[in-house]
Amino acid sequence: MAKWWRSLRTAIQSPQQPLSPPQPFHSQSSRYHTIQAIPREVVGSRVSAREREQGRIPAVVFSQSLLDINPSNRYNSRKRLLTTEKKQIQAILKSVEIPFFCSTTFPLQIRAGSGSSALLESGTVLPIKIHRDEKTGKILNLVFAWADEGTEMKVDVPVVFKGEENCPGLKKDFPAYLEITKLPKFPTMFSILTMCQINA
Repeated sequence: MAKWWRSLRTAIQSPQQPLSPPQPFHSQSSRYHTIQAIPREVVGSRVSAREREQGRIPAVVFSQSLLDINPSNRYNSRKRLLTTEKKQIQAILKSVEIPFFCSTTFPLQIRAGSGSSALLESGTVLPIKIHRDEKTGKILNLVFAWADEGTEMKVDVPVVFKGEENCPGLKKDFPAYLEITKLPKFPTMFSILTMCQINA
């Protein structure tokens, strides 16, 4: 006779409450990484290609409501076309492992220009999409959603299994992501502990 125990432990990552060790992921990365960007006034595939050649990555940020299938719910899109530094994004991706990047919020600062100290706009954003070249894997552009305090968002939170070698069937039948609708202080991941005890 087998008895199965499953406990769902939610590890919440936020600037105020980092993940507790032992934890293989860099829990405090978002507090150390403020994404710097500048406005992008000219658009087009050629312009974007030129930006990438110069070590920059085109990006866009808008309110998540812009993606709603109901047009009446697409309020105040607050859309901004931006350019970010490739080195900075690569540094963030090294410290925040994919897929946790798209369930972690980051401060965003929009400067007047490269090297400028003039701050045009700031806020908190959630990465929702990384577009890559299918052949090379290089980042083509980034998509962010505003995640300021009081904003309700839909987020796909990764599920991480602990001890699935003991209960392989659980991982097989469980989704890789859980969609939650919550304010910006959402979990970065769900960690599921699995244990199996066999009684004679």
